[in-house]
Amino acid sequence: MYKILETKSYVKKLKKFFKKHPDIFKKYEKTIYILEANPNHSSLRLHKLEGKLKDFYSISIDMEYRIILDFIIIDNQIFLIDIGSHDDVY
Repeated sequence: MYKILETKSYVKKLKKFFKKHPDIFKKYEKTIYILEANPNHSSLRLHKLEGKLKDFYSISIDMEYRIILDFIIIDNQIFLIDIGSHDDVY
């Protein structure tokens, strides 16, 4: 089992995100549940990002929205960094 950690800026962005997209909440919950159990689960579509986000990974909530994250594998911790559409730039 992995431990999910949220940065302060992530929590702030998450609140804004759910105000705009309350319909995504159930999908988000399911995504986090799967992430905790198995970050490599195929439904998450985990992949390394490129360019200025090259140090981070992305998982999909659905085909439009994603979560940008960072792994700290040593302690089985996953830091959630950002949430938004696939077109948003961190």
